[in-house]
Amino acid sequence: MLSADSTLPADPAPAARTAPPGDSAGPARGRPPQRRRTATGRAPDRPALTGAFYSFTAATTGLLVLAAIGAVIHEPVLIPPLAASAALVHSAPTLPLAQPRSVLAGHLIGAAVGYTALATAGSSPWAAAVAAGITLALLMVARAPHSPACATTVVIVLQTPAAGRFVPLLLGAATLMILAEYAASRIRPRAPRYPAYWW
Repeated sequence: MLSADSTLPADPAPAARTAPPGDSAGPARGRPPQRRRTATGRAPDRPALTGAFYSFTAATTGLLVLAAIGAVIHEPVLIPPLAASAALVHSAPTLPLAQPRSVLAGHLIGAAVGYTALATAGSSPWAAAVAAGITLALLMVARAPHSPACATTVVIVLQTPAAGRFVPLLLGAATLMILAEYAASRIRPRAPRYPAYWW
């Protein structure tokens, strides 16, 4: 029999109890609430208005110059793939996709595949689709990733431009775009230097 002054062991303090896995009272320390992560997503931060204005100005000016050159020489210098290249070069100048090696070699590979497909399979959406896939694989092997080059392949297969005029204009316009971003990145304060590498 227990004596009158004996007591049972005290129950552990609630704070010392170990909660079962997955039953924590609140979010883990250092982690934002799940609702907030879902609402904001994992997209990068919104750029400053000056950065967005710079990208708009640089890309639009370059494309207008290409359009003007095309109007003077009566050739389609401004083509959709170059507009996509301008977007990469001026808005993401540090990415591998925007470097001169990727832009120039990418469009050259895309043109070569396009004209090869045109000569062997003719002009059709089926041939354009297969040729674009081949271009993508060759870009990866050549370490020159540039997604607009796949569009160059498709344009060649579907629109059948003359190679003697199209390819020099394509490479000349791409070179002009690269040089424009090279100069612009040194004029704008605190802008990342372009290119990150030439070749």
